[in-house]
Amino acid sequence: MPGLRRRLILVFVLLVAVVAGPLAVAAPVASAPDTEQRRFWVKDTHRYSSPWYRGSHRRMINFGCTRAPYYAPDPRCVRQRGFHHGVDVAMRCGTPLYAAIPARVVRPRSAGALGAAYGAHAFRLRSAKRGRDIVIGHTRRVFVRPGDRVRPGQRIARASDAAAPDGCHLHFEVRPARGGYLSAVDPERLLRATRRD
Repeated sequence: MPGLRRRLILVFVLLVAVVAGPLAVAAPVASAPDTEQRRFWVKDTHRYSSPWYRGSHRRMINFGCTRAPYYAPDPRCVRQRGFHHGVDVAMRCGTPLYAAIPARVVRPRSAGALGAAYGAHAFRLRSAKRGRDIVIGHTRRVFVRPGDRVRPGQRIARASDAAAPDGCHLHFEVRPARGGYLSAVDPERLLRATRRD
């Protein structure tokens, strides 16, 4: 009996292979989910340092019109591209972030408050001298509180991927004081990035 049982199982397996084999080959195969999301929406592959963060890192998305899929088409941009209101710098989660100018930490609910897209721990620094708010987005372990005065070189937070569909990075944005994201200006002058390679 055990021999007969073994032969029946073998016949069944062969039958399934003969009948289902061509079907499996002919059937369309669903593509595997893309686990490696596209992160870099700039052609620039150089690394940059800045007094705002430790180390040197690549840019993910620059200020202005972008092909990145996270933004609705903007009338300022061609080919249905969206508008990014800051600079995103790719870095490992936990990378230390520093103040690069003297400023005061702004109360979260004051004019120009940040939305959920910046992450739960995003915050603004206000430079009275420059009349600007600096948005520090996608952070964790924030080391400052509303009302605190910060000085250059002071550790203010760590980078994270909070509310970021494209991984850990710093979102650095500059606005007029009390302004919303639509009033954001090119942050390059305040970012003070230096090419390192």
